[in-house]
Amino acid sequence: MKRRQLFSLITTAVISLLLAIGLPTLSSHRVLAQANTSLLVSAAASLKDVMGEINSLYQKNQPNVTIRYNFGASGVLQQQIDQGAPVDIFISAGKSQMDALQQKGLLVADTRTNFAKNRLVLIVPSNVTDISSFYDLKGPKIKKIAIGEPRSVPAGQYAQQVLKKLNIWPYVQSKLVYANNVRQVLAYVESGNADAGLVYSTDAKISHNVKVVVAADEKYHSPIIYPMAIIKGSKNIDAARSFTQFLASSQVRDVLEKYGFLLP
Repeated sequence: MKRRQLFSLITTAVISLLLAIGLPTLSSHRVLAQANTSLLVSAAASLKDVMGEINSLYQKNQPNVTIRYNFGASGVLQQQIDQGAPVDIFISAGKSQMDALQQKGLLVADTRTNFAKNRLVLIVPSNVTDISSFYDLKGPKIKKIAIGEPRSVPAGQYAQQVLKKLNIWPYVQSKLVYANNVRQVLAYVESGNADAGLVYSTDAKISHNVKVVVAADEKYHSPIIYPMAIIKGSKNIDAARSFTQFLASSQVRDVLEKYGFLLP
């Protein structure tokens, strides 16, 4: 009996010591395995709707993983990451923003891939009938043209490239209204605060208040590609890898096509 009591005392003492010095035990592993993981995804504003549906699909398979989104202009998101924002995954609407982070060594090696592609289109309010081409933007009826701020919004950079290639830029520069992101461009045209705007085809597709006049010829602007990568500062790289693998699945491709995105 004494031996049993002595063994029990020793066992209790050992367990207490392990807990005191912070060594992992079987029970602590179980708690960690059941704990929720949270990922922060910084993504281009044009992805807001499609990522909402993709997130719902992912939650069905991974209910213990919470995906939080920070949507905005790709250039602004890039700067936030550059300044140390706790981002796990970045999905940009332009190649240059991802290139800048890669050159600084801020991406996890071999995780960069192309998520989707898009088209740039000219839109006007749905009740407008006398605008049929980019060249009509030079006319007196068009007083305000909304585009993204080219320094931070990829859609604005593509818009600027198209207007310059078509030799329209000098005639419309004084009419331009700059927006903080492509969804703001859409809102300007929807509300009538702009007579026309340049957005992605996927943005135009979600609105009943605008219509597409014409799509820009792809030879007039840089390829509209959405690169994706895991940020090196992530504290949940394994979970981030799992989510990015899901984003490359056939299930997600179907959702992208549903919302009008092109596959890379």
